[in-house]
Amino acid sequence: MNIRTNTPERIAHGGKAVYGARLGILMLEARFPRIPGDMGNALSWPFPVLYKVVRGASPQRVVRERAEGLRDAFIDAAKELVNDGADGITTNCGFLSVFQKEIAAAVGVPVATSSLMQVPFVERLLPPGRRVGVLTVSRRTLMPEHLASAGVAADTPVMGTEDGEEFTRVLIDGEVTMDVAAAERDILRFGTELVKRNPEVGAIVLECTNMIPYARALSETVGLPVYDMYNFACWFHGGLVPRDFDLPGSAAREWRER
Repeated sequence: MNIRTNTPERIAHGGKAVYGARLGILMLEARFPRIPGDMGNALSWPFPVLYKVVRGASPQRVVRERAEGLRDAFIDAAKELVNDGADGITTNCGFLSVFQKEIAAAVGVPVATSSLMQVPFVERLLPPGRRVGVLTVSRRTLMPEHLASAGVAADTPVMGTEDGEEFTRVLIDGEVTMDVAAAERDILRFGTELVKRNPEVGAIVLECTNMIPYARALSETVGLPVYDMYNFACWFHGGLVPRDFDLPGSAAREWRER
């Protein structure tokens, strides 16, 4: 919305249903606890966001059943977010990388479906001989097409948390209570195992957006950088709304106010 302050009319220009929330988040339909840091907890964000729950898109269906039959539902939901005012779209499940091209083609705004999309970039930041390792909620169902759709090399080291005591079970089975300490132990256990088995790993990318609350503890435990959907989405949002440094005599501001 542009308010022209240099004219007597002070005309406001619209075109959206909602203003001030540039990032739209496609949500799976789930009822497990969304603690601070989780994408589905609105208090996690330093800026307003728009949410759209995709009905029928359960974690079981998306993670273990490859989101079979859900492509159009996610595209329609993304379109709704854009129509409501979102200038960019993301999702709360890394397995949705398989829909990256289709959603981006359908909505006409930037789309970042998966935290996995960070892997090629982060790997370029590392010293020669070091690689990115991926920690996922389900190694058994993270297929080559999930990796390829995000631009991730097929031989990337990957470790899952499905053999843990709490984290994966609560998320995939849709339980409504979670032992947060036990969930954190799962993340630390398998993150440590990922690095132990693959000593070339120089950074970790968390596929699962629900792992965000444990990223700091994991980084401190393994002594490596950890990247997740939170810092990816914040970077993504930064391009949708670049910081205004309020330069005196700004040519850009003068241009906008004509």
